[in-house]
Amino acid sequence: MTYRGLYQSGLCLIMDRGDRIKPAFDSAVSAIGSGVKWIQLRDKTSDRLQIFKTSRVLRALTLANGVKLIINDYPDIALAVDAEGVHIGQDDMPIKYVRKVFAKKRHIIIGVSTHSVEEAVRAEEEGADYIGFGPVFHTTTKDAGSPKGIEMLSKVLSQVSIPVVAIGGIVQENVKLVLEAGAHAVAVASAIMESEDIGMAAAEFVDAVSNRISTNLVTR
Repeated sequence: MTYRGLYQSGLCLIMDRGDRIKPAFDSAVSAIGSGVKWIQLRDKTSDRLQIFKTSRVLRALTLANGVKLIINDYPDIALAVDAEGVHIGQDDMPIKYVRKVFAKKRHIIIGVSTHSVEEAVRAEEEGADYIGFGPVFHTTTKDAGSPKGIEMLSKVLSQVSIPVVAIGGIVQENVKLVLEAGAHAVAVASAIMESEDIGMAAAEFVDAVSNRISTNLVTR
């Protein structure tokens, strides 16, 4: 699967559910209206039934608008709502078993969260379609350890051949640094989801990422 086909705009919106943000449907409508083409649902607080219900709503919306939907942590829910894929962490079900869940679904995207070169290399060897690497910068959205920095991101990029999505503390002020390091895409949560105007915040990231991606495609 090609980079352009998988990542489109190069921006993944992490819909991190919590008390601080607007309803999922409203947030997704605003983001999609601003050009977001890839949404990832990450809900660490709701029960499985609520996550399933949210996923169904988001799937109907994303399908109608040509947007990719990835579900965090739950391969069964991703399969049930016919999402494009699932994203798993280091403590979740191994990739080979996730593939079995989707045995009858021909095209499925499996992403893996990684926090070191070793984890990134292992994820590729085990069959991940892409890896999320981070946190690149300090973040309060998720407890994923100390910031890894641009230098470590560059090392990961040099050691794997699958797409690398940078995540963690990415804001307008540093997104350019991440993309210049070679990241294929960026995943953004709080900088968009906790904004007073989600649509405007999303549009700013879409513009910044799209401009950088276009420049990279020309210079590569």
